[in-house]
Amino acid sequence: MADSPIAILSNETEQSLLFSLEDWGKTPECVKQLVLKLCQMISDQQRTIAELRGQIESLTAKVNQNSANSNRPPSSDSPYQKGKVVSKKKGRAGAKKGRPGHRQKLVPATETRQMLRQCRCTEFDGLEPYYTHQHIELPKIVMEITHYVLLKGRCLSCGKINKGYVPLEHRTGYGPRFCALIVELAGIAGNSRDMVRTFCASVLEVPISLGAIQKVIDRASEAIKPHYEAIRDKARASRVNHLDETPWHNGGKLNWLWVMANATVAFFMIHSKRSKEAFESLIGMWSGIMVSDNYAVYRKWVNLRQTCLSHLIRKAKALAERTNPELSAFGTWTEKELRRLVKMAKAPPTLGQWRAFYARLCRLIALYRDSKSEAGTFALTLEETIDNLFVFLVEEGVEPTNNFGERIIRFAVLWRRRSQGTKSDKGNRWVERIVSLRQTCRLHMRSSFAVLVDALDSYFKERQPNLAWIRHA
Repeated sequence: MADSPIAILSNETEQSLLFSLEDWGKTPECVKQLVLKLCQMISDQQRTIAELRGQIESLTAKVNQNSANSNRPPSSDSPYQKGKVVSKKKGRAGAKKGRPGHRQKLVPATETRQMLRQCRCTEFDGLEPYYTHQHIELPKIVMEITHYVLLKGRCLSCGKINKGYVPLEHRTGYGPRFCALIVELAGIAGNSRDMVRTFCASVLEVPISLGAIQKVIDRASEAIKPHYEAIRDKARASRVNHLDETPWHNGGKLNWLWVMANATVAFFMIHSKRSKEAFESLIGMWSGIMVSDNYAVYRKWVNLRQTCLSHLIRKAKALAERTNPELSAFGTWTEKELRRLVKMAKAPPTLGQWRAFYARLCRLIALYRDSKSEAGTFALTLEETIDNLFVFLVEEGVEPTNNFGERIIRFAVLWRRRSQGTKSDKGNRWVERIVSLRQTCRLHMRSSFAVLVDALDSYFKERQPNLAWIRHA
């Protein structure tokens, strides 16, 4: 009945009515209109309450986000909530039992002293070393400072005035090792220009201006350009690469820092956009296997791609923590199955185990894919990317998560937080090159300082630096 309160109110409210349709027919018209108006108001309020409950739940979920149930980094966790964030690791902190330890290694000695405790005796039989104690000390730093006194004079034979000149490799005023130290402090360690100046004045007793430090960095940026290009070419020639991106600010404008990394090199690029154009600029002609999150540009990759299971697990964990029973049940089930899938990387399943897992996953998707809630949206995401969830099981060298790419880009994220980005395109090029070199050196367990010394020495002498360690890795 269109003109009855039953037609207006929900079934739950309808059951609470205290009169029948017969009573309704006997009700005066003015009372009917009032009741209908009140019923319409109640119906509208019911819809509003349902919408507000959904919004409250969604906002509560956002407030409760942390590094364990979202893609936020650990540094974004509230200092008042850090103790409440459940650790992903179980058991005691520190290295696990059976893991090989790392001890202080003996380095070549500059002096060796044999020690023996004296007693009344003067002769000993079978003396042999039983332990070597290593003592390391920093010698007093004495800088090598050369003054080139330029002379001029008239030649007695031809009458021309000849003038002395500074050798090419010394014209900048700072040698390759000193420049490499400045770059190590500013780029590899990520210190500010002022901290570098303070270090030089305090430790080396060398006064240097901020402008001079910037000139050293500019020269270093040009000196490591061949290394950067070699890293880029090596990354684009690799079979498997991890890709990720993070916001970057250049003079107050939003840019994006992209990374393309594998076990041998890490190639960084700053681009003004987070788009297909930037993605293609990063990868060039590369067509290998990609490990990435579920960003839209990555989903359109036509070649093999491994979706990061850690991102999906964190999303499932966030749903599991919701108060809505449907979302909580779906999130708990999904998290459990995805964690089981990750473990297959180290313990490959039998055919029976795989079939059972795949059947459970398909059933999970089928049960929730038609839901209008976030559970349905996530189920559709799993369905769309299902072929990208298991690539690590059939392709050697592919990991189930993009944790490697996130660890590689972490240093750049911390750089951004300290410096608030860059202020020019020249600054962008410096960051791209030095971060690429730093992370690549770490992957090779190679001294970045030694690489910088060679790069700057080669730059001053106008010769090609050593790039074999990058190209032939």
